[in-house]
Amino acid sequence: MHEMALAESVLEIVRDAARAQGARRVRSVRLEIGTLASVEPEALRFCFDVVVKGSLAEGARLQIDAIPGAAWCFRCTATVPVETLVAECPRCGSAQLQLAGGTEMRVKEVEVT
Repeated sequence: MHEMALAESVLEIVRDAARAQGARRVRSVRLEIGTLASVEPEALRFCFDVVVKGSLAEGARLQIDAIPGAAWCFRCTATVPVETLVAECPRCGSAQLQLAGGTEMRVKEVEVT
């Protein structure tokens, strides 16, 4: 389950951000995760709750914002929504697409006290 490794990496980023702010506690963490990033949000939530135990982020609320998939079509030169990594352009039917979004994962915001 790679979500555990992702949760540990998120905690490391959150811990560094909190220390830089001189924070005592982390109240919430907001992530952006692309729908094509191969991350299961509920598994990540579970893993996050496990890895933050005993840390300054214990009890922090985890908010996950889904970033929709997008691709640029070589044929019709439009950026189009896609729901899978292998897709056809919904405008022209071409399979010549280059992913343009939806594969990212980033810590967007950390609320501290």
